[in-house]
Amino acid sequence: MKEIDFLPEWYKSGRRRQTSYRTQYVALGGVLVVIAVWNFVAGHSLSKATAELSEHALRHAQMQSSTQEFARIEKELAHLRSQADSIAEIDSRIDLAAVLGELSYLISEKVVICKLVLTCEMFEDRQSKASNPGSVVRAAAGKAAGKATLFLGDVRFRVVINGVASQARDVAELICRLEDSPYFCRVIPSFSRNKKITPATGTGEAELEVSEFEITCRLANYKELTGDR
Repeated sequence: MKEIDFLPEWYKSGRRRQTSYRTQYVALGGVLVVIAVWNFVAGHSLSKATAELSEHALRHAQMQSSTQEFARIEKELAHLRSQADSIAEIDSRIDLAAVLGELSYLISEKVVICKLVLTCEMFEDRQSKASNPGSVVRAAAGKAAGKATLFLGDVRFRVVINGVASQARDVAELICRLEDSPYFCRVIPSFSRNKKITPATGTGEAELEVSEFEITCRLANYKELTGDR
């Protein structure tokens, strides 16, 4: 039995076009969905990357600021250390008030001090001693070319005491007291001689005979080492 198709050709062509259109619409819709999803994912990734980049830039700025602050503090610390070293070099490490108090305790009422001089001296090294064996120290105080000299480092102090005493034995007693004191060492009497002094005008007293003296010693703020170490 032969089938007879009564559908016209234009109808069949129209149906095929509609099917083709629906297929294209579905394909285009799928492509649009894929493009939308890709745009969303790409936008999210871009936002995340931008946020991370901003965070890294902020951290870099903070690290750079911290580095600059650390460099400033380190420079200031080096300056303070330099100042501390300078202060340590010029520090004589003696208590002048305690020295004067010890002298006040050692000097009896029969002795009058006319002049007290403390002279700073610097220790000589081995080469200086070898070149000049007769010299023990070189003066660290005084004037050179009209200007005061400043000595840095370890120093010791030479004390010169000038005064008068009622008798020579009072001078000898003062020397013994200085030798027994832990504040002084190498006590050497420079001279001791009799001297007549005239009392103040109007007192009516005759001339008085006293003992004028000069004593040289050093502050005992150091230790002397003998021999090779």
